Amino acid sequence: MKKIYLIICLIFQLSCFSQNKEILYNFTSIPQSLMVNPGADVSYKYYFGFPVLSGISANLGSSSFTAYDLFANNGVDFNQKVRNVVNQSTNRDKVVTNQQLEVFSGGFRIGGRESKSYISFGLYQEFDFFMFVPKDLAILALDGNINYIGKSFNLGDLSMKAEVLSVWHVGFHKKVNEKFVYGGRAKIYSSGANATSTKNSGYIYTGQSSTDPNLYNQIISSDLELKTSGLSKFTKDEYEGNVVKDIANNTFLSGSLGLGVDAGFTYYIKDNLQLTASIIDLGFIKQSKDIETLTYKGTYKYDGVNPDFTGNDAPEDIFDEFDKAIPRDTLYNKYTTWRPTKFYSSIQYSFGEARPDDECNCRGKINTYYKNAVGAQLFAMSAPREPLFALTAFYKRSIFRKLEAKATYTFDTFSNKNIGLGLAGTVGAVNIYALFGNVLEYKDLSKASSATFQLGINFVFQDRDD
Repeated sequence: MKKIYLIICLIFQLSCFSQNKEILYNFTSIPQSLMVNPGADVSYKYYFGFPVLSGISANLGSSSFTAYDLFANNGVDFNQKVRNVVNQSTNRDKVVTNQQLEVFSGGFRIGGRESKSYISFGLYQEFDFFMFVPKDLAILALDGNINYIGKSFNLGDLSMKAEVLSVWHVGFHKKVNEKFVYGGRAKIYSSGANATSTKNSGYIYTGQSSTDPNLYNQIISSDLELKTSGLSKFTKDEYEGNVVKDIANNTFLSGSLGLGVDAGFTYYIKDNLQLTASIIDLGFIKQSKDIETLTYKGTYKYDGVNPDFTGNDAPEDIFDEFDKAIPRDTLYNKYTTWRPTKFYSSIQYSFGEARPDDECNCRGKINTYYKNAVGAQLFAMSAPREPLFALTAFYKRSIFRKLEAKATYTFDTFSNKNIGLGLAGTVGAVNIYALFGNVLEYKDLSKASSATFQLGINFVFQDRDD
């Protein structure tokens, strides 16, 4: 129980906010768009992010309930609210959380003034949480089995992953010509804490004797497993430290290590018709620090009066039999986790050709641009059991030469009315952006099925002619 309590505390202490960054994707006036497509058509002489403030993002989604369903001040008993949430959910419903904090970032052009090759680099911290709603286990915990004689409760409903990590990265992107841009990024992951329980199976079944209603046959077939890395020391009775500080120390200084890559491209079918695609976080982590795996494997069968495991007068031999049939084992084997890999793609049509008011052709060169763009984006992310998908329609508008806005409409697992708005502007060398998803729900976030935001400040430097 201490480990379960610890994991729950981590989820709510380290920012409870799917990983789809549909507003940031291909918003190329923001340097961080390279993080979702290293082949984005982004150019600069050099840039660097304001430390800790260059990229702050959080994303929370639930496909079956909202905070309002649990905490509304409407006179309904909390236990009944929990039952209502469980009853309206299925074991395919998901709760997904992602939070990122960019510690530092930067980039610069290589190869001289005429070069179109760039290096980017940085470090960011990330928290991921993914869970399917364990409906059968929740019903059993809330109501017991008295009203479910003859029902088999599926232990495989339990499926979740949580991780805190830091990511060191370096990327390269190049504009080959006016039609094609490509890029890639190498990553080193450092996992400060991981909890994974995705390969579970088994059932709990209670049947009633056809001859005597007081006699039952109960079968518990269990194949449960919880793998953890960087957590076991916090469950020890002698531990007296600060969980959050110690995990932060593990995350940046002494975590389990892994490798990953990003790749992407931009291709101009025509001057005003653009195709992009990228794959992000194709990688793994070898969990090797402070590792512990708890297993409950075995089968328990009981025939007789329905046993009460919570009662004070329950016979000790029932507990002994249960412990022998389904023992708790602790293993210390290293294990590998795969990062949630993301895929993006977009098609964009631009129109409304324009040029800056102060542009002249005294050097025989006029840099035109398009004021408007419309298009569609596809997003997919790997997950236990089944991937997540999202489809986005968008409109971009250059309000001024260095002030752009983007509006999105996204259909995904969590909402079919997710409208997002983003604004990015550059004054002098200071680039500021703010992106908000599901803005219709901001009037009452407690009723939102998903919410997301991204904020940041950068310093971007261009050649005088750019």
